[in-house]
Amino acid sequence: MENEIQQKLARYESFVNEGLRKDLKDTLDARDAIYDQISEYLKLAKDIEVIKDNGLKEMKTQVDLGSNFYVQAKIPDTKHIFVNVGFGFHAELTLDEALEFIKKKEVHLQKKAEVFTKKASQIRAHIKLVLEAMAEIMKLDRTPGPRSFNV
Repeated sequence: MENEIQQKLARYESFVNEGLRKDLKDTLDARDAIYDQISEYLKLAKDIEVIKDNGLKEMKTQVDLGSNFYVQAKIPDTKHIFVNVGFGFHAELTLDEALEFIKKKEVHLQKKAEVFTKKASQIRAHIKLVLEAMAEIMKLDRTPGPRSFNV
């Protein structure tokens, strides 16, 4: 009997560690990736505001080519910029159009992040429930059973 209980506890523990915790990590990683996208769009919006506020017609900047390798770039005309609109597509937009797009994209990404946050909360609740069930099983295992008396 005790061996069966230990096997059940081991299966529950395996389910929590290999199933639920992995799902939780994947969900939080997906949410963090969305937050990174939101951060990039907000940084772009801030840069656009600086260009508009200062009335810059051309500018010099540094561009990250990857692996933190930067090169200088000269932008001869700041009236239009290319914005990643998703699925590998970039659209040439005016500064005002880009700001409007960024606002809409941020709202959309916030909703996606909220879905992942709710899913992560559900997974955490499932983990807690299984751990509490395991604690109950261990508690029941230690309590003495009913005694039989010979009369």
